[in-house]
Amino acid sequence: MDAALVAGSIEDIEIQLLLEALYQHYHYDFRHYARASIKRRLMQARVQLGYDSISEIQAAVLRDANLLPRLLDFLTVQVSEMFRDPSYFRALREKVIPHLRTYPSLKVWVAGCSNGEELYSLAILLHEEGLARKTLFYATDINPSALKTAQAGVYSLDRIRLFTENHQQSGGRSSLSDYYTANYGRAVFDKSLCSQVVFSDHSLVTDAAFGEMHLISCRNVLIYFDRELQDRAVGLFRDSLARRGFLGLGSKESLRFSSHATAFGDFVREEKIYQRTGP
Repeated sequence: MDAALVAGSIEDIEIQLLLEALYQHYHYDFRHYARASIKRRLMQARVQLGYDSISEIQAAVLRDANLLPRLLDFLTVQVSEMFRDPSYFRALREKVIPHLRTYPSLKVWVAGCSNGEELYSLAILLHEEGLARKTLFYATDINPSALKTAQAGVYSLDRIRLFTENHQQSGGRSSLSDYYTANYGRAVFDKSLCSQVVFSDHSLVTDAAFGEMHLISCRNVLIYFDRELQDRAVGLFRDSLARRGFLGLGSKESLRFSSHATAFGDFVREEKIYQRTGP
């Protein structure tokens, strides 16, 4: 038998056992994440954490809970930017906001908020559109350290140029510099942006729906799930949205193959913005 095939199969078994161990012992469920992505990230973890095999990581994390946060940083994707894909935010501003204005109060859920870039982008957008005071945000993620970073709202100053360009291209009505203070190589965003934000540990894999959301933004998260888990998450969004509420996905994500697709209609097709229409 080909040695490479044997090595690969053993590695895959180790990964499966590690994911099962994380679920059984810590209740973090990565078993239905896209396996190629998980494998790539675990290989990075093995090298950077200094282990010779995935099995060694499993043994270590089961006996030392202090290793878990470091491993979660590898297993959860924390790469984003403010106003990422500016055309998405421009579509929200020009086509979704007019509908949101008709509600006396708003609920917005940023699912998989990572380090908070998407949350602050939406908070700034709604502030510029005069809707911030009547909006309650829910920012959720499974990674506690990511939630702490999001709540702090502190980013490296060398990222601000890109954030500013994105904001301008999204149709920003003010200067991004109005919302942060720069010092010691960091940009600290105004705490008032989070005055109506609920930060919460929430898993799209195992946890329940939020009720009566008017907008859910969950971008570049579903691409890391297998088809079964994608379907579970879309069902969660369906159950969480108010009728006629909006769902925004990432540019490489779609509802096309979901069993819940009939509950949504295309609203801005090119920007993957959907509207809850069906039962």
